[in-house]
Amino acid sequence: MPRDTVPPFQPTRVMGVVNVTPDSFSDGGRFLRTEDALAQARRLVTDGADILDIGGESSRPGADEVGEQEELDRVAPVVEALADEGVALLSIDTYKPAVARECLRLGACMVNDITGLADPEMARVAGKAGAGVVIMHMRGRPKTMQDDPRYDDLVGEVIEFLSERAGRAREAGVEEIVVDPGIGFGKTARHNFELIRRLGELGTLGLPVLVGPSRKSFLGSLPSALPPAERLEGTLAAVAVSVLNGASIVRVHDVREAKRVVEVVDAIRRA
Repeated sequence: MPRDTVPPFQPTRVMGVVNVTPDSFSDGGRFLRTEDALAQARRLVTDGADILDIGGESSRPGADEVGEQEELDRVAPVVEALADEGVALLSIDTYKPAVARECLRLGACMVNDITGLADPEMARVAGKAGAGVVIMHMRGRPKTMQDDPRYDDLVGEVIEFLSERAGRAREAGVEEIVVDPGIGFGKTARHNFELIRRLGELGTLGLPVLVGPSRKSFLGSLPSALPPAERLEGTLAAVAVSVLNGASIVRVHDVREAKRVVEVVDAIRRA
């Protein structure tokens, strides 16, 4: 990897996942109640989370979409309570502008959009609120994204998409932009491994990179064929390589373990 694609050293931030959903692939249903989601969020902060990513709709392959009001009913009380506590930076994981608008009003400061600002209104919502955005690459929608995904130039196409959508965000007045190659979203296992290996090439965008490999199915494609609950070591290996290759933020379920790995990799990068 060319050294000029690796950004200057900055301590890597860890984003903890708070799924307020009944059907997420890894922990669906465990934190659907507001009090359970809040308890989990507080645990993640204690474990070292710098950012909490709160989502009310599963984005697992094959997942059905959730109505706007139902999503808001799930996430708004969690965002409001955590914002009042001021425990961490709050991100709302949504592609619906109305959900983002309300959660930003309640105290979130970032929108994590798995569709990469497919709805132009999302960029305007973030820009007006002075919020940051995470722009993720995805082919199709969660319902269909794993239906035989193919690329002629995997990394080139991901970079082109992220560059175009970052431009859309800038035009809407968004100043803090993070890009995400979309591990597990419209990619085969081989695509995901290649993206992590070549992550440094996204440095040409000149933007912070977020990577979310946590417990995903590409880790279960290996000979060990482990289920999601047993993919911790694989997740941490992917986290370590991603950070070494320039990731600024890693999105994980297991914050304590990831924080320890990141601390070591950051020390190596800094040396």
